[in-house]
Amino acid sequence: MNRLAQTALLFLLGATLLHAGTTDLYLRYVKEGLRPLVLLAGAVLIVTAAATLWYDRRGTTTHGGGDSTHGGGTSTHGGGDSTHDGGTSTPDGGTPTPDPCTPTPEPCTSTPDGSTPTHDHHREPRVSWLLTLPVLALILVAPPALGSYSAAHTGTALTEPFGFPALPAGDAPLRLAVADYAGRAIYDDGRALRDRELRITGFVTLDREGAPYLVRMGLNCCAADAQPVKIALTGNVPPVLRPDTWLEITGTYTPRRTKDPVNDGPIPYLEVTTARPVPTPHDPYDETWNS
Repeated sequence: MNRLAQTALLFLLGATLLHAGTTDLYLRYVKEGLRPLVLLAGAVLIVTAAATLWYDRRGTTTHGGGDSTHGGGTSTHGGGDSTHDGGTSTPDGGTPTPDPCTPTPEPCTSTPDGSTPTHDHHREPRVSWLLTLPVLALILVAPPALGSYSAAHTGTALTEPFGFPALPAGDAPLRLAVADYAGRAIYDDGRALRDRELRITGFVTLDREGAPYLVRMGLNCCAADAQPVKIALTGNVPPVLRPDTWLEITGTYTPRRTKDPVNDGPIPYLEVTTARPVPTPHDPYDETWNS
């Protein structure tokens, strides 16, 4: 991989980050609040690629003319006092003793046509081309958001929040995030949820026994640390549920609880009144996670 290819790779990666940051693609990798950093990283890579190309062209122009120790000017291999041509001879005509103050010259070998040899540059290992694979993966493959498989094999990550802000009053269905409902149901005993009609959106996952859960994955930083928060469903649950189906559940609070079969974490129940399929939301991860 030569310098020009490295520059092209930097530019391509920067352009990919800018494309991801200006569309919804970045939400598959990091949380929504990190969008400015994604755009900044893309801009820095593009500027770095441009600077690398400029310095490389400038260096090529500089080495192409003027005095050069390899091409022209005074040669250290051809004439003058040189340890290749002679040196200080001993009185008996034996092998001359090199002067310790004279620097040792580089070995000089002539080419078959008698021209001045050129110094070969080190080649970068071909394995460095594997660096292009992550870039191509970002461009060609947009991975789906983590879904039911990850949720079924990961224990609920519900933690007690620092407090519970007041909920808006009214008779209309109260829209809550999965983590908000679960936290209030477990750690506040559902005080603000009682006698309220609730509306919650998440995707479906099933445990080993086929019990349905409404889940939302939350991010601390990026998709690599995503963890689920789960709500068990009871009541008027649809008879057939497919994993990864997004549902908008309308229901009410119930004090019933269970434990996550993966890590024994607490999981509240929701009494389902109605359930309807909905499209995957703009941000598939829980927007209230660690807020």
